[in-house]
Amino acid sequence: MNLRTSFARRPPDRVAEPPLRVMIVDDSTVARAVLSRMIGSHDEFEIVAVAGSAHEALEALKAVRVDVILLDLEMPGASGIEALPELIRKGRGARVLIVSSMAEDGAEITVKALALGAADALPKPGVGNFGGRFSEVLADRLRRIGAATREPAGDVAPGEVAPLRLIEMSEGPIGCVALAASTGGLHALFEFLRPLPRRIGAPILVTQHLPSIFMVHFARQLANASGRKAVVVEDGDPIHDDVIHVAPGDAHLCLERTGEGVRVKLDRGRAASGCLPSADPMLESVAKTFGAAGIGVMLSGMGRDGLIGARKIVDSGGAMLAQDRHSAAIWGMPRGVAEAGLASAVMPPADLARKIAQRLETVKWK
Repeated sequence: MNLRTSFARRPPDRVAEPPLRVMIVDDSTVARAVLSRMIGSHDEFEIVAVAGSAHEALEALKAVRVDVILLDLEMPGASGIEALPELIRKGRGARVLIVSSMAEDGAEITVKALALGAADALPKPGVGNFGGRFSEVLADRLRRIGAATREPAGDVAPGEVAPLRLIEMSEGPIGCVALAASTGGLHALFEFLRPLPRRIGAPILVTQHLPSIFMVHFARQLANASGRKAVVVEDGDPIHDDVIHVAPGDAHLCLERTGEGVRVKLDRGRAASGCLPSADPMLESVAKTFGAAGIGVMLSGMGRDGLIGARKIVDSGGAMLAQDRHSAAIWGMPRGVAEAGLASAVMPPADLARKIAQRLETVKWK
């Protein structure tokens, strides 16, 4: 195990953010050296640990504090995928960025890593990957993950929690549950779906920011984790109670009410957030179709996608739930909903599912 600390030069006339503390975990000496050189060329990053195995990485975490762990998946001994949950537990808030040749587009193991809690994944540079821009792409991912890790809580002093204004959750039968997530969201989705009652008597919609090539694997993972049927929707599909309907990677999942019931209406127009698929059109569509019977759930993700749709849900009498800061890998999308005063609850995903279960019980006994 090789531990080292580097000190970046900073102008004396201004106070700068402390550098992002990075650990590299890869069994290849060459890969460690290349990644170290790329990261070390930026003053905003500091390599605090370099490990050649998952065991070395876990030992290093006893001695150093890390913001982001770069993790290879294929290593001798415990593989990266096997060690991932333990690295997250021992990392004390560190986010994991998978950097592996196994993380090619469409690889099922990539979806598995994201489901286990990795914040993001990149394939190692190779022929056709990033057009020679890997160093730039890597630095950008580190900045985004690091910014989310250290996201400030406004003017709140350290150790304090900013008070959030919650609105009363609507009552009555549930017509539809719409889940939105992005970076770090797969793990949150599974945490939500596991304790959700098997029968809620309403369809479940999911918009997750992932490329199209991952969606079949993603739907399979959702089905395995929840014990429900999960399908990647096509235009015109009917929606069914207690089935998970997944937005394809190249279209927004919208709904329309017809004489034959509610059906999927895919939309490929540009959303305000620039995301495709975007949570905004899905939530707006749920608000229009189900009104007060619609529930939106905002889970881990960067940016503010879904905030416009969340307002539509609340304006129509429906309810919005948001993941809390401490359980979210990236508290961007749920933060937008929570701080806008649109949420009826701000909790870990499993508790949000129980909140829905409580509403179901209330309806049952009325």
